[in-house]
Amino acid sequence: GSDDIKAPEGSARIDANGLWVTPGIIDVHSHLGNYSVPGVRAHSDGNEVTSPITSEVYAEHGVWPQDPGFDMALAGGVTTLHILPGSANLFGGRGVTLRNVPSRTVQGMKMPGAPYTLKMACGENPKRVYGDKGGPDSRMGNVAGYRKNWIRAAEYKAKRDKGEGTRDLQLETLAGVLSGEILVQMHCYRADEMAQILDIAKEFNYKITTFHHAIEAYKIGDLLKKSDTCAAVWADWWGFKMEAYDTIRENLPFTHAQGACAMIHSDSPEGGQRLNQE
Repeated sequence: GSDDIKAPEGSARIDANGLWVTPGIIDVHSHLGNYSVPGVRAHSDGNEVTSPITSEVYAEHGVWPQDPGFDMALAGGVTTLHILPGSANLFGGRGVTLRNVPSRTVQGMKMPGAPYTLKMACGENPKRVYGDKGGPDSRMGNVAGYRKNWIRAAEYKAKRDKGEGTRDLQLETLAGVLSGEILVQMHCYRADEMAQILDIAKEFNYKITTFHHAIEAYKIGDLLKKSDTCAAVWADWWGFKMEAYDTIRENLPFTHAQGACAMIHSDSPEGGQRLNQE
């Protein structure tokens, strides 16, 4: 019986009558540490807005372990976080999985054995950010940008597999995707665009692990099931730009009912500390 279990000396005893005990919550889309509290320009380290292709950057190199947002998320039950670069770029950089533990360094927070990810973005953001900076300036330009760089990555991978060529951090990340070692996490709202992206993944033989935000996932649950691609969605957040309008509150259950993988994410420090409720 429970009376036989002896707690370690010095342990605190908590009366849990009437309380809930749950597993730690995993937030699969967080920017804590990269966009630290308070949200001032000096703490804005989530987007490398110098090129639409920045697959060479790593989110972990911008994480501030002392971000108060980590403690606020922990108060909401979040014990594991996937930290992603922002969504300004076609290829935004590598994401990292962290344990929500106190640490002087990001190395002390990294989840052992967790694979790297690649943050990508489709839709309005890249064309809005780079439309007056040399492009892309349209969704057509976005797709051309993906395809050009997957061609470069395939050529680079073929050379490196033969022991040829020199190391290129940008292409190294993309080659890691083509090898199946780095998991693609893609910011994408509209169902038609997600379908286009799945076609590109087929063309270059890589996998989209998860579409993030995916407010129209409910329209293509069958396609997501077929490609074994998850949808990480908000519980109740949309309508703040044109591509964010056509959703329903039942987005997640409708997607799940079609046999596809679906989950709730935060994307913000406010959502993260309330993820247990969302």
